[in-house]
Amino acid sequence: MAEEYLKTLIDGSSKVIAYLKEELAAIHTGRASVNLISEVPVMAYGNKTPLKQIANITVTDPKSMAVQPWDKGNLVQIENALREASLGFGVVNSGDAIRVNIPELTEERRNEYVKIVKAKAEEAKVSVRNVRHDVWENIKKAKTASEISEDELYRRESEINKFVENQNKEIEEIVAAKEQELKEV
Repeated sequence: MAEEYLKTLIDGSSKVIAYLKEELAAIHTGRASVNLISEVPVMAYGNKTPLKQIANITVTDPKSMAVQPWDKGNLVQIENALREASLGFGVVNSGDAIRVNIPELTEERRNEYVKIVKAKAEEAKVSVRNVRHDVWENIKKAKTASEISEDELYRRESEINKFVENQNKEIEEIVAAKEQELKEV
């Protein structure tokens, strides 16, 4: 019975950390990465569609990417979407593909990104605490319903707190690595 609660905690916090990693991958460090533009919404076929669903995106060198639409009719819409995304990238339409140039980051911009990374980390920690709270409430209900003993209740509380502490350390490690990546020149 109590193992279910621990599994819920593990699953919930794993999703939070996976989401954090995904979010941080979209924060650029001055190096080209498909993740920087793959989710940019493009108005194509009457719907807003993520860029990755209507074009092939490749990293051509550390400072640029090429976007090759599967349907050349979407070229102008892709170009406009990349410009409107306000990512600070240079967008060049060559007639059959789009080249995306990534400028060097200024120190000010790097510091802004560090603040964003820290805010996303705090959101992740709050989410882990929310999962912990839900699991703890379920364990307390199980104690009230006499499904588990009081000793089991405190043992589970200790396990949960230790697990959340480890998750927070993992979040901090992820953030520290991203900060280091952002500060590299």
